[in-house]
Amino acid sequence: MPANEGERARRRLSTEERREQLLSVGAKLFSESAYDDVWVERVAEIAGVSRGLLYHYFPTKREFFAAVVERESERMLRMTAAVPGVPVREQLTVGLDAYLGYVEAHAHGFRAFHRAAAAGDPAVRRVYQRALAAQERQILAAFAADPEFGPVVERAPEVCLAVRGWLAFTTAVCLEWLGGKGELGRERVRDLCARALLGVLA
Repeated sequence: MPANEGERARRRLSTEERREQLLSVGAKLFSESAYDDVWVERVAEIAGVSRGLLYHYFPTKREFFAAVVERESERMLRMTAAVPGVPVREQLTVGLDAYLGYVEAHAHGFRAFHRAAAAGDPAVRRVYQRALAAQERQILAAFAADPEFGPVVERAPEVCLAVRGWLAFTTAVCLEWLGGKGELGRERVRDLCARALLGVLA
């Protein structure tokens, strides 16, 4: 594409569209390589923008990766938000279906999100840990509001630890599933994860 056409293509993107484009490129690169091996200059090259423009949106690599992690966290929380008044057993099935749909549709973002756990930058790891804590709170709130499980959540201090362990289990299952090493369909993966959480709380 000639330079002047490239400039026109860049001008057609709104600020939010450009930011989303950069985050999508970043998610792909961070999903494929460790944090320290990703160069923001490569992000700019793939997106077809100048390094200066990328740094205008994200002044540092840390802020860029943190934004990738936060975007994926917000997506997951939106897709699995509790529905007041609906039994947890039913919500769990629907929520896991939505979550697995997200994992399939945004595999790069999902992998990039969980790579943050091993990032060498403590600030990036803190962003990841805050995101996991938000998921944990969302799950605990849904169970606490359910007549069947509310009493268990209130009297069992180990429930928080159990939910945290379940999130790690579900992440490992999903990453393995994405890797194509198993032959389980989405429904069987969903049921496996649902039984694991209900079994712990039972």
